[in-house]
Amino acid sequence: MPPDYPDIMRRAPFEAYVLSLPATTLVRQWRDDSVAKIGGRIFCLLDKDPGEVWLKVSDLAYPLLTELAGIRPAPYFARAGWVAISAESPLTEDEIKAYIARAHRLVAARLTRKIQRSLGLETLFDGAAF
Repeated sequence: MPPDYPDIMRRAPFEAYVLSLPATTLVRQWRDDSVAKIGGRIFCLLDKDPGEVWLKVSDLAYPLLTELAGIRPAPYFARAGWVAISAESPLTEDEIKAYIARAHRLVAARLTRKIQRSLGLETLFDGAAF
């Protein structure tokens, strides 16, 4: 039986959600994947429609998430701390969205202050602890 994909693993809802995050751009690249970027840097993508959500996670979350069924190191991106979340994972749609938002912040935090200012992100990090 094919997996039951949460909406966030379908192109239209995925793209709408990532574009709701500050200063996000969206491109289609590789095999027509939906690739979300901030400041020109990728923070997550949808691999196929419907398909897996690949995203950057924290150094603490990476080993914990990859122990769960349905979550694996993301091909080509694993060395940078990325995971691929499939429909078989135990994560809810809200949890996946929270990980996407966190990936957005993780990548945005690594942008130069000049780029952060140009994107209007300086308030995103005021007093934020990473």
